[in-house]
Amino acid sequence: MILTKPLLLISTLFALTSTIQATPTGEELVKANCASCHSLGVPTPEQIQSFKAPAMEAVLFHVKPAHNNDDAKTKEFIVDYVQNPKIKKSVCESNKVAKFGVMPSLKGKVSPEDLSTIADYLIKTYPTPKFVSLITEMQTNGKMNSLKNSPFLMNQDKLPHLTKILMENWEKASLNLTDEQKTKLLVVRKETLTAVKKIKKALKPLETEVIELTVDEDTTLKDIKPKVDEIARLKAEASMIQLKCLKDSVAILTEEQLELLLPFWDA
Repeated sequence: MILTKPLLLISTLFALTSTIQATPTGEELVKANCASCHSLGVPTPEQIQSFKAPAMEAVLFHVKPAHNNDDAKTKEFIVDYVQNPKIKKSVCESNKVAKFGVMPSLKGKVSPEDLSTIADYLIKTYPTPKFVSLITEMQTNGKMNSLKNSPFLMNQDKLPHLTKILMENWEKASLNLTDEQKTKLLVVRKETLTAVKKIKKALKPLETEVIELTVDEDTTLKDIKPKVDEIARLKAEASMIQLKCLKDSVAILTEEQLELLLPFWDA
């Protein structure tokens, strides 16, 4: 009888210790509930193309700034979104949603307590400095390629192709485009793309011809100049088309909508 209480105490302590140890960590919960779709490591550009859902690094890269890097608001969003995912709640670009679709709901599959733990872990862990550096480099290269391949000569950092940004944020509830605005903006987009496509079609053979003439020993700069002048004229025309597109789009949008789109100009 003397040993009963100590043994009971030891047994109770062992049971409590086992219970504590059995509680899964945030990392374990993320691996169990998220890793089947979302890559948890820093992805390479080559890997991104084969993913069936955005890497977790990319998810938090977009989610945190969308909530002003406020951890409480970010956590509230994550817990709500994974239970009630909708396209209008998405903070990623619309083209990414089109590619991956909307995630399946985890409502009833993961407890609220575990979702809270998962959210805390994600906020603490992602995005890593390595991923931020990678995505910054990719965006910079993308800007350079767009500048090289586009006949639009204006500074791309200051005057964006606004219709492209609009398409990426078309269904965002926060942007709140009306049906009338969408109809007008689609007309502007179609007119712009048709006109620029026509110019690009005319530019390609001219630029090829200039290259060929430049390496031809029998051709003088005087012979090449008319074609160079025509290329410059076409590019100037393309710039005016893009500027008209920008002004027409700005005229359709409200000041509040433009303010919401401003952060995406440098994205």
